[in-house]
Amino acid sequence: MLRLAARAASALALASALALAVTTPALADPPQPAATDIVGVGTDVTEQLFNQFSTDYNASLAAAGNTSSPRLYSWDSTGSASITTKAGATTIARPFNSSAGITALASTTSGTVDFSRSDRAPQVGDLTTTLFLVMARDAVSWAAPTGGNAPAGLTNSQLSNIYACNITNWRQIDPALPDATVRPVLPARGTDTRQSFLRALGSWGLPDAVGPCVLEVDRPNQGTDPILHDPNAVVPYSVGHYVGQAFGGHTRPGDEPGLLVPRAIGGIPAVDLVGHRINPPFATGTFGHILYNTVRSSDWYDANAHANALRAVFGPTGWICRANDGMSAVRSYGFLPMGPACGAVVHF
Repeated sequence: MLRLAARAASALALASALALAVTTPALADPPQPAATDIVGVGTDVTEQLFNQFSTDYNASLAAAGNTSSPRLYSWDSTGSASITTKAGATTIARPFNSSAGITALASTTSGTVDFSRSDRAPQVGDLTTTLFLVMARDAVSWAAPTGGNAPAGLTNSQLSNIYACNITNWRQIDPALPDATVRPVLPARGTDTRQSFLRALGSWGLPDAVGPCVLEVDRPNQGTDPILHDPNAVVPYSVGHYVGQAFGGHTRPGDEPGLLVPRAIGGIPAVDLVGHRINPPFATGTFGHILYNTVRSSDWYDANAHANALRAVFGPTGWICRANDGMSAVRSYGFLPMGPACGAVVHF
């Protein structure tokens, strides 16, 4: 596989046809939380959402005059190689995706990690004592630059053949398309968007089954890398993350769609351009998936202050699942609320 060094191109980002306003969440990596605070790690897909959760939840406690309840904090998936998540915690390698976050949860105690953000469902190898709490719905599609040579939609089979390097020219899709070389791109190995996309294509489980023509960029769900301005580029994209960027204004340098727009698969558009959301029929199809937060069963079902604090944040009637609290941010950041299913417990 060819590997391109991915670098933020701020000048190109400013030329984005979407003319997005840049907003920065109030929290990224937090200041050192207290030993009793609720602290999480995990997937990049929901890290900005959790930065907003941290700001809003902690502000709600302060506004109510509550000085004793644990505060909520979340560590980003990128940054320093190791992190000390809270006062007195064991220093750990920074988890960079869902599985690394789940592993951190399983290999530590609540003195270090209380929850992990997950872009995937339970799978073989996860501990049965790891609980997956339903939060919202996302989907992954392919994106291409506005004004480029890609069509408005592709089929699952066509995408599979593009990433296997069996389809290398747009005219193999449609003779009316330009005579130009397709440029398939993937985010780096291990990123959740890459894994979700290949899994939906039916390629996951093979040794990252892609062809030798596939290029790679470091960061997922952004269009600022120069290769992604190639008019023939094709790259997987979290549809919810795109909606949050394009319509919620939730961008930051290096985390912007640039010219990229998610496209249809199998005739179903990925984005509802009227409702400014993930297209619900797309989200409930093959390329849709649920976003979770994971906790230890012993922490969740205990009858102590820590368990009460976890349930007050993540439970079915907790802050995240309430329409005017966490769900407002879920919608703003582009994901689809799960209604009464929010907070439901799933485990392998």
